Parts: sequence; C-alpha cells; structure tokens
Amino acid sequence: MSVVIIGGHERMESKYKEICRRYHCKVKVFTKMKTDLNHKIGNPDLMILFTATASHKMVRCALAESEHSNAVLERSHSSSASALINILEAYA
Repeated sequence: MSVVIIGGHERMESKYKEICRRYHCKVKVFTKMKTDLNHKIGNPDLMILFTATASHKMVRCALAESEHSNAVLERSHSSSASALINILEAYA
C-alpha cells in the first residue's frame, strides 16, 4: 500500500516513515509546500492530510490530486504519531 502524508511537523518526518514501514506501506511525506507538489504526489492508495499543519495551498493541491487519482483521503487535525497509527489501523 502506498501512502502520501501532507502536512505534519518536520521533526516527525522520520517517525512518520518508521510507523508506515511497520504497517508495510511505502510512504512519501511532504511537510512543506514544494514546487510541482501535484506531480510529486503520484498515485497513492491512501492520502493523509494533517490539516492543522498544512497550508491552504497544500490542502487545495492534495484535494485536487486525490480526486484525480481516486485515492482515499483521510483528514486529521492532529499530526501526532498516534493519529497516524489510528489511520493506518483502519486502512492497512
């Protein structure tokens, strides 16, 4: 299963990747808005959007790409490790 995480804290990026590896998921993490983010997202099975730490521009880009690729979009206000674990428990 491929997962894309939009938002979150930079210091937690390695923790997000470690958690996803435990659930046998390939993961891409975007904590900051990058140029051509819509091209870098790809076609994930699950897109996780941490709304409290993502900019409006990142949210709009993620919504457009999830509709385009028919990916499941899960939103979470909290960007904690336990929030990520709860989401992965439901989908992985």
